[in-house]
Amino acid sequence: MAINAELRGSVGLVGGGGLVDGFGFEGRCGGARRALLRNGEEVEVYDLDELLGGELAPAAVFSAPWPGWDRGVDSVSPDGGFAVFSGQRAVRAVGVGGEALWEYRHGCWGPESGHSHSGDEQEVCRGLEHGSCRVSDDGRTVWAHVVHEELEYWVVLDSADGQELARLPLDDSAAAGSHHVSHPDGIHMGLSIGMGQDGILLYWARWDGEKLTEWDLNETADRILTDVHPGHPGFLTVEHYGADLRLHALDGDVLAVAEPEEDEFEDQPCWDYGCGFVDAATVIAGTGEESGEEETSHWLLDAHTLGIRGRVGYPDGTVPGYVRPLGDGTWLTYDAGAQTLNRWGVAAG
Repeated sequence: MAINAELRGSVGLVGGGGLVDGFGFEGRCGGARRALLRNGEEVEVYDLDELLGGELAPAAVFSAPWPGWDRGVDSVSPDGGFAVFSGQRAVRAVGVGGEALWEYRHGCWGPESGHSHSGDEQEVCRGLEHGSCRVSDDGRTVWAHVVHEELEYWVVLDSADGQELARLPLDDSAAAGSHHVSHPDGIHMGLSIGMGQDGILLYWARWDGEKLTEWDLNETADRILTDVHPGHPGFLTVEHYGADLRLHALDGDVLAVAEPEEDEFEDQPCWDYGCGFVDAATVIAGTGEESGEEETSHWLLDAHTLGIRGRVGYPDGTVPGYVRPLGDGTWLTYDAGAQTLNRWGVAAG
């Protein structure tokens, strides 16, 4: 069954594809939602609702502390007062004026074992490996995926001074990259680690001020953590190569499974990793072919059973690439040709 989409708004935004095909959102519907967009050596921070309303001036701009380092997943405090950058050899907090507030040094993500550095603070070693960081929703802590002496750790830092509060060894990780997902309960943090052809690792944890408690969900590994929603008790994952989409309870138990729907537009379809909650009752997910071509269909699913409700039909009959749900009943796509960020919802009637 086709479910028609209608355009709810559009804004011209050069480079806005990073908000759809990336990890540029923090906050959640019902509260302030921040959109982080890397623009050269700066991170621009937008109030998402204001941006989609046509306000193109960023609410804050932070200078990246390491020119030439464009990897890692960065984060901004809930009040927009500081940003935390995930660097190749450090996690650094930076104020709006560009001043360094604190720095947490760690080992180098560069791939050469035992390699030395020239002493140049700005040196960027070869390789694509990186970690990630995330400021907690209360602004008190920073969660970071780092490396020490060639071993990887998940650390919790005091956001005021960068002091390490706790660390979790990630013995099985050989990361190519990672990203965090903050649970809307304000207590739990998720970490998804990509290891290239070696698969995916997935963890949840909570910090109660004294103790770090974690859940290792890797007995059935190879699942990418994609989304959570404040009105839904579960979280979504997609299999590394898109074979299925799953809904889990926080302890990892599988509540529902959806395999990609075949239709006349696809041969051997697979789910894209950009799936997530349109709202508490609805999930949207894109499918493409195993060959790696761009998505050829978007689908709406029941958020509790993952039963497929129908394929999304767009006004011009084409599917506008990757999809990023916002949790408030709408989702985003990006038109690279027109350089516009488009917001969609289900058409009335």
